[in-house]
Amino acid sequence: MTTSNGGNHLELKQYWLIVKRRLLMITLIITVSCLTIGIYSSYFIKPQYEASAKLIVNQYKDSSSLLPSIDVGAINTTIGLIKTYKEILRTPRMMKKVVKQYPDLGVTYSELIGKVSVSSVNETQVMSISVRDDSYEQAALIANAVAIVFQKSVPELMKVDNVSVLDQADPKEYHGPVAPNAKMNIAVAFMLALMVGVGISFLLDYLDDTVKTEEDIEALLDVPVLTSIPMFEERDSLDRSSNASSSKLAGREQNVSFDS
Repeated sequence: MTTSNGGNHLELKQYWLIVKRRLLMITLIITVSCLTIGIYSSYFIKPQYEASAKLIVNQYKDSSSLLPSIDVGAINTTIGLIKTYKEILRTPRMMKKVVKQYPDLGVTYSELIGKVSVSSVNETQVMSISVRDDSYEQAALIANAVAIVFQKSVPELMKVDNVSVLDQADPKEYHGPVAPNAKMNIAVAFMLALMVGVGISFLLDYLDDTVKTEEDIEALLDVPVLTSIPMFEERDSLDRSSNASSSKLAGREQNVSFDS
């Protein structure tokens, strides 16, 4: 057990040495990536706003009769019917109706399909129609238009009138953009850049078979290093020679005497 722990500790130490050697490169990759993503998210991506309208799908019943109690089975059937409504709502046929009845929106049916998303609220009888656009006012107008057109189209398509508009988006309200999320993008860029930097460090270390440190010698030969000779360059010898000459001249000047 002790040998295993010692081996793991040695491996971790080797990994840290590999990262430490190229810590500057890793830091540079992270800095450049985060700055690039931050600037791009803040200045080059158009803000996106989201507005939503809500529909409620009721249990169909004859207007002349009222149910004395809530039918749980019917409610579950209605929740299942919502899945069908969600698919119908984003079809080209439905979007073409919206474009035809609301030409002031200035969008095509294919653009509407890309902007509109439909979801059910926590497995309830409520459907949420969400729209993303460069303008919150435009997004709210589209969401309301789609909700109204779908409500009017259900009796024709399904032969039942069980959809009502529960809540419409207010185009005059102020809402901040939902995208881009610069902080989230920078955090993701940081993590990816860190992994890329560390990966490149290990790759370069794997491809580099030169010996640079005492640790490399010990790992390669499995013997301890007793001593090391420092690197000696020609300019070092010149510096020493000049320093020795200066010392000799200084000594001679001190020993000079003048006879009277």
